[in-house]
Amino acid sequence: MTKSYREQITVLGAWRGSDIQEDNGWIMQLDGPDIDEIDRALAHVKSQRLTIPFDRSVFDLPHLKARIGEIPRLLEDGLGFIVVRGVPRERYSNEECTLIYWGIAAHLGTPISQNLRGENICHVRNEGRSLSDPNARGYQTLAKLEFHCDLLPVDILGLFCLRTAKAGGASYLVSALAVHNVILDERPDLLDVLYEPFHGDWRGDRPDGAEPWYTNPLYSYWDGKLTSRVTARFVFDQVARFGDELALTECQSEALDVVHEVASRPDMRLAIDFQEGDIQFVNNHMVLHAREAYEDFDEPERRRHLLRMWIALPPEQRRQLAPELLDRYRLVEAGGINNAAA
Repeated sequence: MTKSYREQITVLGAWRGSDIQEDNGWIMQLDGPDIDEIDRALAHVKSQRLTIPFDRSVFDLPHLKARIGEIPRLLEDGLGFIVVRGVPRERYSNEECTLIYWGIAAHLGTPISQNLRGENICHVRNEGRSLSDPNARGYQTLAKLEFHCDLLPVDILGLFCLRTAKAGGASYLVSALAVHNVILDERPDLLDVLYEPFHGDWRGDRPDGAEPWYTNPLYSYWDGKLTSRVTARFVFDQVARFGDELALTECQSEALDVVHEVASRPDMRLAIDFQEGDIQFVNNHMVLHAREAYEDFDEPERRRHLLRMWIALPPEQRRQLAPELLDRYRLVEAGGINNAAA
C-alpha cells in the first residue's frame, strides 16, 4: 500500500472552483471550419453505412484532430477536464450525434465496455430505477449523485449532452487534488485512512470471475502523482450484504463523509452549465463529478439524455498507477467490464 502523501499539491490540477468558474479557458470552442470538417467526416461515415465501433481513420478531421490531440495532455497536466463546445445539436439527429461523439472520442483513445451488456456508449438517463436497488447504477436514476469517479479506473470519462432536464440536474466537478489539500490542512488524521483498502459493490456489473465486490484505496500516490478513487457512499454501504467484514469501519465512514463535505463546498466545486451539444472530457484519476437530482419532461423525446464513454489512452500516454489499482486497471486494458476476467 502506498503511504499517504503529506505535502500541499500545487499543480494546475489542484484548482478550486471559485478560482476558475468565470474563466473560459476550460472551454474548447469549435468554429465554422471545425464544424465543416465534422460534417464532412459524418457524411463519409454515413455514405459508407458504417456503424459503431469504427476506426478514427474513417472520421478524418484534418485540422481539428490536432486540437483534439492536445486534450490528453490538458487532462493530465492541466485542469484535468475540458468542455468542447459548438456542435450545433439542432442540426443533427440523436444517431448523428452519437456518430460524431464516437468519431471525436476515437481520436483520443479506445472506448471500452462499461457494463455486462457490453455498451461502450451508455445512455445516462432515467430508467425508473432507484439507488436502493443494489443492481442499479447511478446513471440509470434521476437521483442526486455525490461526488465520485466512475466505476473502473479508466483514463478519460466523456459525456455528450443530447438534452438537458426540465428542472435540476446541475452538474459539478471538483479537483480531488484540491480536496486532498484541504484534508491535509483540516483533518490530517484522516489521510492514512483514505489510503487504506475500501470495499465497493459492483452493483450488478461484476466482471466474469470477480468477487461481487472490489477493493481499492480512495487515494494513492505513485510516480509523483496523486490518484483518486473516491466514489459515492451507497457503493460502500451496500457492499456489507456480502459480509459484515466488508463494511466501512467507523474511521472509514468518517473519512468518506469528510471528503464529500469538502468536495461539496461552494468554493471548491465548479458548476458546469451543460448546453446541448457540449462534450465534456474528464481525467477520471484526478477530477470527481456530481449531479443534482432532476425533473424530467413528460414527453420521452424531451427527457434529459447524456451519452457517456469510458476512454482508455494509448499505453504511452497512460498515467502510472499504484500497485493496488493495477488489478482493476487490467480490466481497462482488456477492453472493459464484460471483455475480461478479473
